[in-house]
Amino acid sequence: MTIMSTKKLEYTIPVEIPDLKFYNHGGAFELESGHQLPELTIAYHTYGQLNEKKDNVLWICHALTANSHAADWWGNLFAPDKIFNTEKYFIVCANILGSCYGTTCPRSINPETGEAYGLDFPAYTIRDMAKAHFLLFDHLKLNSIAICMGGSCGGHQVMEMAYAQPEKIKKMIMLVTSSKEAPAVIAGHEAQRLAIEADSTWKENRDDAGQAGLRAARGMALLGYRTTSSYNERQKDLDGRTDEFRAASYIQYQGTKLVKRFYTHAYYYLLKALDTHHMGRQRGDLKEVLASVKIPGLIIGINTDILIPTVEQQFIATHMPNVSYEEITSKYGHDGFLIEAEQINSAIQGWLSTL
Repeated sequence: MTIMSTKKLEYTIPVEIPDLKFYNHGGAFELESGHQLPELTIAYHTYGQLNEKKDNVLWICHALTANSHAADWWGNLFAPDKIFNTEKYFIVCANILGSCYGTTCPRSINPETGEAYGLDFPAYTIRDMAKAHFLLFDHLKLNSIAICMGGSCGGHQVMEMAYAQPEKIKKMIMLVTSSKEAPAVIAGHEAQRLAIEADSTWKENRDDAGQAGLRAARGMALLGYRTTSSYNERQKDLDGRTDEFRAASYIQYQGTKLVKRFYTHAYYYLLKALDTHHMGRQRGDLKEVLASVKIPGLIIGINTDILIPTVEQQFIATHMPNVSYEEITSKYGHDGFLIEAEQINSAIQGWLSTL
């Protein structure tokens, strides 16, 4: 599968994604850094029907290596009795800036050189992702977003959208997210980047560059996505083996799985973008910035999350004046936001019923 820009330049998407749509933004896209992309393509999915007022929109912001096909990776929340009710909402999910699932990314062709950007791709931030979302919002001729919702770095995007254009968002829902990227998380990202940089091929300007490094980086990331008890329960060995442990095989499998569906350069840049997340950066005191966001919201934490612990969500709920906090239990840790559909749906529906 390929995407085409307005100048008929293309890159290959590493996996087949059904029902993918594209918006080609005419003109340059200015980045927070002061650099610009000469053109921008945004891949996206929609579900359901837009009403006459164009205000029944539920906007989903996806996490790090997900794509815009939310019905695939968050399908357990799509149903008439779940939050993603396509009979009620027109659901939009856009592939984030820098991801290699259809939106402009480091594997896109630079129209100024005729070759893929590779490591010449300009640095971008979470705020740039939010800005790109609003370009798609305008392209779809929407009037407002009834609910803006995202988990993990998807929650980062929700907050940036809410701060940037609050008049367009009526309610927001954020799961396992934070108001700024914590030093411990940035350290984890840097460790992953070191693993990528240790691969001698990572600087080569080709789609399969740095794959051994990407595989190792993914293995590192998985240590924060799940819990110790989850590994001990699901990956334990019942014999006295001295090699080929189940836990080791699991990490190897997941690393290889990502290599088959993602590009190293895109992953590297996305980690850099995550590090930039800070709601108070160049705006003022973080608490005061959060207090300025008046949109009614719900933030959900998971009791076992070691990547973005519940103290981060509680901080947001304390300082955003109209945000409620709910905590769910899960043995899966951070990944629980993709798994615990019943608890998540119950928390959201309960909150909506109070508004």
